[in-house]
Amino acid sequence: MINFRYHVVSLTAVFLALAIGLVVGTAALNGPVADNLKSQITALNKDLGNKRDEINQYREEISRNQEFATEIAPTVLNGRLAGRKLAVLALPGTDQYADKVITMLTIAGATITAKVTVQDKFFDPAVDLDLLDLANESAQTSIPINEVPLNSNGVETASAQLSLALMQRSGTTGAAPVSQPTAADVTAVLTAYSEQSYIAVDDKAVGGAEATVMITGAPAVDKDAAKKAQSMVYMATEVSNDGPLVVAGVGVGEGNLISAVRGDPTLVKKISTVDNASTADGQVATGMATAERVVDNKVGQYGLAAGAASLVPKAAS
Repeated sequence: MINFRYHVVSLTAVFLALAIGLVVGTAALNGPVADNLKSQITALNKDLGNKRDEINQYREEISRNQEFATEIAPTVLNGRLAGRKLAVLALPGTDQYADKVITMLTIAGATITAKVTVQDKFFDPAVDLDLLDLANESAQTSIPINEVPLNSNGVETASAQLSLALMQRSGTTGAAPVSQPTAADVTAVLTAYSEQSYIAVDDKAVGGAEATVMITGAPAVDKDAAKKAQSMVYMATEVSNDGPLVVAGVGVGEGNLISAVRGDPTLVKKISTVDNASTADGQVATGMATAERVVDNKVGQYGLAAGAASLVPKAAS
C-alpha cells in the first residue's frame, strides 16, 4: 500500500534528479557558451574600435575641409569687395563665428565701418516701449526721428534708426546729394543704445556703409521665442530698406531668420542669405554672396538648408 512516506521519497528523488541534471547540464554547456560569449565580446570590441577610427577620420576630414576653405579664400574672394564699405550687425548667439565672417569680408577687400553686436535685450518684448522712448531721446539733427517708422513697434523704430546712422544715404535733394549723418551724430546714437545695453559697438564704429551683413545665430527657445523671431524679421526688413543686405548664419531651428527671409515673397527678392556661416565653407560663401549682392546687385540664397539655390554663388564671368 502506497503511504505518505512513499510520496515524500518519490518527490525527493524527482527533485534530486532535476538538481543533478541541472548541474551536469550546466557543466557540459558552460565551456561552449562561455567561449561563444567571449567571441561575441571580442567581435563587438573590434567593431567599436573600427567605428571610433571612422569617427576620428571623419573629424579629420571635416577639419581638413575647413582648412581648405580658409586657405582657398584669398583666391576665391580675390579682392572682390575692394573699396566697399560694410556695416556688420552680429545678432545674439554668434560670438563663435561673427569675427570669422568679418575676416572673410576683409580678405575680399571690404572695409568694415562698424561692427554692432545686438544684445538679446534688444528683442525682448518687455522693453518694446523703452526702445521707442530711447529712439525719440537719441534722435539727432542729421538722424531725425521723422525718418524712421513712427508706430508702436520699438524694434522696428530702433532698427531703422540704427540703420540710418550706419548707412550711407543715396539720392538727391533737388540737384544736390542728400546730406549724410555727421560723425558726431552717429556716435551719439550708437552711444545711446550702448549705454542702455541694447548693443555693443567697437571703438572705431562710424557711419557711411553702403551695405550691411547681418550675422544670425540659432533662434530663441524661451517663451518669447516667436516674438523675438518676428522682431529679427522687422530688423532685417528695416536694414534692407536702406541698402543691400546679406543675412548669414545658422539656417536651422524653428523661427530662424534665414528661413523667415526665404519664406517671405518680398524679402527673398531683396535679401541674400547664407545658412551655414558658422563653418569656414559658409564664411567663404558669405564673402562671395556679399560681393554678388553689393558689386553685381544680384540676390541669392546659399548653403545647405531648405530654400538654398546652391552652396555658393556662381563665379563672376
